[in-house]
Amino acid sequence: MGAVQLTLGLVAVAISLVAWSMFVRTVARMVKIVRLGQPDATRNGPFVPRLKNMFVEFAAHTRMNKFRHVGLAHWLVMWGFLIGSAALFEAYGEVFVPTWGWPILDNISLWHLLMELLGIGTILGGVALAIIRQVNHPRRADRQSRFQGSNFWQAYFVEAVVIFEGIGILGVRAAKAALGAHEVPLWAAFVTNPIGDLLPASPNLISVLAFVKLMGAMIWVYVVAKYMTMGVAWHRFSAFFNIYFKREADGGVALGAMKPMMSGGKVLDLEEADPEVDAFGAGKVEDFSWKGWLDFTTCTECGRCQSQCPAWNTGKPLSPKLLITQLRDHAYAKAPYLLAGGKRDMAGDEIGLTDHSNVDVLALAEAERPLIGGVDELGVIDPEVLWSCTTCGACVEQCPVDIEHVDHIVDMRRYQVLIESNFPSELGGMFKNLENKGNPWGQNAKDRLAWTEALDFEVPVFDGELADETEYLFWVGCAGAFEDRAKKTTQAVAELLHMAEVNYVVLGTEETCTGDPARRAGNEFLFQMLAQQNVEVLNSVFEGREKGKRKVVVTCAHCFNTLANEYPELGGQFEVVHHTQLLNRLVRERRLVPVAPVAEDVTYHDPCYIGRHNKIYEAPRELVGAAGANLREMPRNSDRAMCCGAGGARMWMEERVGKRINVERVDEALGTAPSKIATGCPFCRVMLTDGVTARKADGLAGEHVEVIDVAQLLLSSVKRAPEPVQDIPTDVTPTGTPLPDEDNSTV
Repeated sequence: MGAVQLTLGLVAVAISLVAWSMFVRTVARMVKIVRLGQPDATRNGPFVPRLKNMFVEFAAHTRMNKFRHVGLAHWLVMWGFLIGSAALFEAYGEVFVPTWGWPILDNISLWHLLMELLGIGTILGGVALAIIRQVNHPRRADRQSRFQGSNFWQAYFVEAVVIFEGIGILGVRAAKAALGAHEVPLWAAFVTNPIGDLLPASPNLISVLAFVKLMGAMIWVYVVAKYMTMGVAWHRFSAFFNIYFKREADGGVALGAMKPMMSGGKVLDLEEADPEVDAFGAGKVEDFSWKGWLDFTTCTECGRCQSQCPAWNTGKPLSPKLLITQLRDHAYAKAPYLLAGGKRDMAGDEIGLTDHSNVDVLALAEAERPLIGGVDELGVIDPEVLWSCTTCGACVEQCPVDIEHVDHIVDMRRYQVLIESNFPSELGGMFKNLENKGNPWGQNAKDRLAWTEALDFEVPVFDGELADETEYLFWVGCAGAFEDRAKKTTQAVAELLHMAEVNYVVLGTEETCTGDPARRAGNEFLFQMLAQQNVEVLNSVFEGREKGKRKVVVTCAHCFNTLANEYPELGGQFEVVHHTQLLNRLVRERRLVPVAPVAEDVTYHDPCYIGRHNKIYEAPRELVGAAGANLREMPRNSDRAMCCGAGGARMWMEERVGKRINVERVDEALGTAPSKIATGCPFCRVMLTDGVTARKADGLAGEHVEVIDVAQLLLSSVKRAPEPVQDIPTDVTPTGTPLPDEDNSTV
């Protein structure tokens, strides 16, 4: 050990001690801050499935690879960081003793090959990520870049350090090869051995390069320790925990059922809850669970959610990415006040601290800000942002680190509706109609069977007792019963079930709204009221039947999701199928046989609540094919399909900002030059029909284009058209009443 090694080694250790101590202190503080959120015991297990899913997601990059060109580059960088850490800590030994290497490993050629590949992969991955960020820079046309609003200096800093460390790995290895510090075959050092042949055999060179590599890493550690909100760096650590603690232990994303309203780690009982004590949704940042705070911390600002968001893509103020980062910045800025014991009651009066002198003035100022409020109120989240969400789930589906955007948005809506009574005026009428009439349109319950009048057969209605031969309860839904366009879907399904001789009944006047629009709009109380009423009715209908025979078929995607995923929490255990699933099965079983192919070009729109939320993609497409139509896919389809704009109770709200979402989706559909746009949800059908009508008025869509449900498409192919009546010349075939034989006599 020479003077150079001793000097560089001591300097490296001294700087490292400072940097690592800062890092450890920041981690400890970050854990304290995350724990400021509400408790949530639902994330505790089961251990093995959660651990397995976490390993699969990060090792195979299953979610990151949804953007394949990014997935490979990130995969290289990730493994370079994880396993390359061995090269980083090896550098401490190399600074003091240039020939030092890890015991045992240093004698294994495969280990050297791995480090060689890691160095190369890290450089290539880092360069690729930087290029991707440049190619997708926000200087492109407005809102085209998913990085718009992201922090660029932080991202470039991280990518620069990644590339620097990759060069450092190869540089030290090449210098050791020049010195002959270890005998490594060419196949295990195919880059560094040739480079080593060009370098001087100098132990000082090894120590200097190892020192430089260490200092690059320590700069990274120091900067990261200074910026707790640097998600592009911190996700390297927090993402593992965020994936492990995701809502669904089986690895599914946080879609389908809405997260129950919780307070103090328990599901809130609205009959016993106290607004002065319990959290009714999220009215303050500390009302979010600790998993919410972990979500905020983990956001990498990659913008995948933003690129898929229908609101952002049509000029609305909502960006899921910016919403999460705004919550993150607010949470960490307010944290010193909360850690000091600060707390305010519903009126905004301080009840936690008597002396504010020890709290940072900026944290006190942040504590004054309302979570939801306009620019004049200095609100963290603007109301226009909050109410622009359609709850389509595109953000959650695409997020590579499993952030639960929709749950957080709905929690904020819950507080605004239940506590502040502050929501878009149009929702007031919808809430009143749901409460008084049991449907969002305010129609009378006696008209729920009006759709049956146009059919030439009798629709069986539940009369108080379910016959043994009855297989399905057909849940019609409010749209299917009252909305004229949706009625055609209901009639088509009923006719198809009748033709297939499926035994079913409808509830008729006993049916009421499932509560989906109320829940997504934040009115949890109204949802609970409607849902409990329906569960009681359905349980009485299926009384005496085992669970496997409590079958419900639904045409509305929103009703399907609520009945299948949310009613079980309230004691409603049913086997729920979407009508496209049932009809597809009937076609496969030859109980429905298409005989008149629909020889037309059809594009299919995936409803969010049977698509992303419930992964039903194939059944409706198979039905389109079975009907004989030529399916033309839109660019955004399946799990990347764009929302029609109706979800999240947006069906009953006006779009006052930007382009209408349904028109944007129709423009995409028209780009496939279809004669029909098919879908599998009445909400989607209404929205798309309105969009087509608007485009016809603009002269941008042909009059022949129509929006139909997949069931209607199938019905037209199953029903053989009646033979046309032909005019027969009277001089060829006699007409009139034939005379009796005796009248033809010649006598």
